Amino acid sequence: MFFGPFSVTPRNDLRKQARQLENELDLKLVSFSKLCTSYSSSRDGRRGDTSDTTPLLNNSTQDRMFDTMSVEIEQLLAKLTAVNDKMAEYTNAPGAAALNAALMHTLQRHRDILQDYTHEFHKTKGNFLAIREREDLLGSVRKDIETYKSGSGVNNRRTELFLKEHEHLRNSDRLMDDTISIAMATKENITFQRGMLKSIQSKVNTLANRFPAINNLIQRINLRKRRDSLILGAVIGVCTILLLLYAFH
Repeated sequence: MFFGPFSVTPRNDLRKQARQLENELDLKLVSFSKLCTSYSSSRDGRRGDTSDTTPLLNNSTQDRMFDTMSVEIEQLLAKLTAVNDKMAEYTNAPGAAALNAALMHTLQRHRDILQDYTHEFHKTKGNFLAIREREDLLGSVRKDIETYKSGSGVNNRRTELFLKEHEHLRNSDRLMDDTISIAMATKENITFQRGMLKSIQSKVNTLANRFPAINNLIQRINLRKRRDSLILGAVIGVCTILLLLYAFH
């Protein structure tokens, strides 16, 4: 069967148009994906920045580029869809039955490419819109927080003073508890030592009664012990008074 130039040339033109549109779509989708990635990275990098002028300018520019590229890609997808539809009509044209299998294979390949590009475009666009919506929400929340902080600065300073005073009182109370614990431990230790001294004194008195020669020495020891007890008591009393004065100061 003979196929003239009229039948072969349109088919080749449609293939050429499809390949050209696919190449353009591939480049556009790569740039579109890079734009969305850079948008997300710039948002994350500026999340801790409190400046307003530069981020708004950059975001506005990226938003315009996103809208422009979205329209361009949608137009290319529409053109490629139209070319694929014409190729499908061509496979059903009279005289194309002998090449129908090859044409259907070529048409199916172009349809698969179109489907992949359409899926990739919608996926990237959806991710971009989700990131922009989330960041806009977070920016609104941060702006509300800054407004609240700037409007309630006096109350915050008063609250801070109250908290500092409360912390100071807690520290004083803790110091008093520590002082009382030290005093109680000292008292118990003195009581224990007093018991030991009484026991020793009892034994020494027993020895003194048995050996009158060392009675004078024992009396001197008792006098020195009483003097040391008075000195120790005075030192403990002074230390306790100083601790109490420091605690209530």
